[in-house]
Amino acid sequence: MTAALPSFRDGTLEDPKLTAALKTLELTVRRRLDGVLQGDHLGLIPGPGTEPGEAREYQPGDDVRRMDWSVTARTTQPHVRQMVADRELETWLVVDVSASLDFGTTDCTKRDLAVAAAAAVVHLTVGGGNRIGAVMVTGDRIVRVPARSGRAHALNLLKTIATTRRSADGVRGDLREGIDALRRPERRRGLAVVISDFLGTINWDRPLRAVAAHHDVLGIEILDPRDIELPAVGDVVLRDAESGEVREFSVTDTVRRDYARAAAEHRGQVERTLRGCGAPLMSLRTDRDWIADVVRFIGQQRRSIGAGAGVHR
Repeated sequence: MTAALPSFRDGTLEDPKLTAALKTLELTVRRRLDGVLQGDHLGLIPGPGTEPGEAREYQPGDDVRRMDWSVTARTTQPHVRQMVADRELETWLVVDVSASLDFGTTDCTKRDLAVAAAAAVVHLTVGGGNRIGAVMVTGDRIVRVPARSGRAHALNLLKTIATTRRSADGVRGDLREGIDALRRPERRRGLAVVISDFLGTINWDRPLRAVAAHHDVLGIEILDPRDIELPAVGDVVLRDAESGEVREFSVTDTVRRDYARAAAEHRGQVERTLRGCGAPLMSLRTDRDWIADVVRFIGQQRRSIGAGAGVHR
């Protein structure tokens, strides 16, 4: 069963219904996520820090920048150094609000789910003087919200994400530009979260790698079932939400197999690209219980963090 989501398609910053919808979403997130929180900085991924913690054995997917070479040499087994999180965390969201996000074939659109994912990140990182900011990318412009602390700021940030309008027809999203915006101006080390459906050409790997050199990075993939497979519907007319191109064709078994194969290959390439930048990937779908998927992801990350906790230096 999926967690119900309000629609943010027609919201405005002054609309009291938008504020009510976001507060309802916040309550839903709090009720479902508070039980899995055990600290301000051990939620989504290991928090950034400046103080070294315990060493543990290296596991596939660990950031090689945290290799502890002295322990590795002494034990002849590769070890990484865990970091103790700073007291204050600065989090930046890069949110794709291009036209492809205004699509959904279940109870919500991908845009609604993107706002929900942002709300979950906000809840997991806000408080204790932590700051959070955002960069929204539509394809023809970038909207920035400066990083500040406080729940009032967090609510206004989510309102801005929910009400940032998509670009006009014929303008494709430019995730690369949004990620690159995190590099200017230079920011203190923190957490960067990229929320997108990651459809289209993967041309954002270089700026993401540059961002990952200074920040911990997390990718949140927003998907609809139709991004993964086509139903057996016969003759259809489809319109590309970003280019405006319209095509008519028959959905045969061959077309469905080719589509599913291409979609799987693209998703695999997205995941490999993110992991190549040291970024884990959390996938959320419009037809699934998205909060349960967030909880599952957090559990997997914590098991990874806790693996080898008994290793002695």
